[in-house]
Amino acid sequence: MRSAEILRKTAETDISLKLNLDGKGESKIETGCGFLNHMLTLFAKHGRFDLDINCVGDVDVDYHHTTEDVGICLGQAFEKALADKKGIVRYGSFILPMDEALILTAVDLSGRSMLVKELDIKANKVGDFDTELLEEFLLAFTRTANCTLHVRQLSGSNAHHIIEGTFKSLARSLKTAVSIDKDFSNEIPSTKGVL
Repeated sequence: MRSAEILRKTAETDISLKLNLDGKGESKIETGCGFLNHMLTLFAKHGRFDLDINCVGDVDVDYHHTTEDVGICLGQAFEKALADKKGIVRYGSFILPMDEALILTAVDLSGRSMLVKELDIKANKVGDFDTELLEEFLLAFTRTANCTLHVRQLSGSNAHHIIEGTFKSLARSLKTAVSIDKDFSNEIPSTKGVL
């Protein structure tokens, strides 16, 4: 079973996270931010990842530290659970419609951190969640997962739909990228021999 547990405690957040890449999409998420809980629950379901997250953060300030630090821990968990990345497909992409929004994500579990984001979210908030925190989450995730991620909004105007489409599309791209290629199950998917 490819799984990981991450514990992270700072002056701003106290996080415990468990991830099983080969799960059923079951989750138990408590971050102190309802919208982030919702997005991570969708992420787990659409990626078929089992995901437990408990975060106690300084949400009396805002959701910035919680969102960023959960992204850090989730990226670390993917990196740890994948170990040497032997046998993985490595690449994954998905175009996901969410009502009027259409979101493309493409991921490469390359060992190199890069985020390319082309999103046009007009609203500043969804509920009490600052929409700019989506970028903070994605940056934190890509840096600690050591992956390249492209996110592109092909259409859309509703901020909730754009963000939700991003989380769902990312989950489905990662589901493909972490899956095992049975024809190459004992090989590192790189001519370098390492990822």
